[in-house]
Amino acid sequence: MKKRIYIDTSVVGGYFDKEFQEETMRLYNWFEENDVVFVISDLLDLELLNAPEKVKNSLNMFDSKKFERINLNQESISLANEYLRNKVVGISSLEDCRHIAMATIHKVDYVVSWNFKHIVNIDKIIGYNSVNLMLGYNPVEIYTPFELLNHENK
Repeated sequence: MKKRIYIDTSVVGGYFDKEFQEETMRLYNWFEENDVVFVISDLLDLELLNAPEKVKNSLNMFDSKKFERINLNQESISLANEYLRNKVVGISSLEDCRHIAMATIHKVDYVVSWNFKHIVNIDKIIGYNSVNLMLGYNPVEIYTPFELLNHENK
């Protein structure tokens, strides 16, 4: 079965950021060369609306068959609100919660992000997964592109 990898906006932008470009390019190459699917959401589309054109169009270099598209729904909104209610993060991180909630509900294999403050942060990962388990959802594995590539290539 194909691995399903949810990417957030930071990964798309990371392709053009000097600090994250090399590892993001490695992730994109791995994506192209392997039997994996990038899971993208309507929230990603919304967040990219104000991005520079090169960022906005960067995923167009890949065959659309390599993507799975998911949408924010009421279940995702409710789960994201539970993360907030349980103080995993503050209200200013609502969109980050929604990314994690969508990935959780759609049972992706991995969430990949460069957001160290609100997503790829051990305390936040424990918080998201505590809420997930409390509500009967599976825990979600969250990595940076660098960590995922090292995890998958063991």
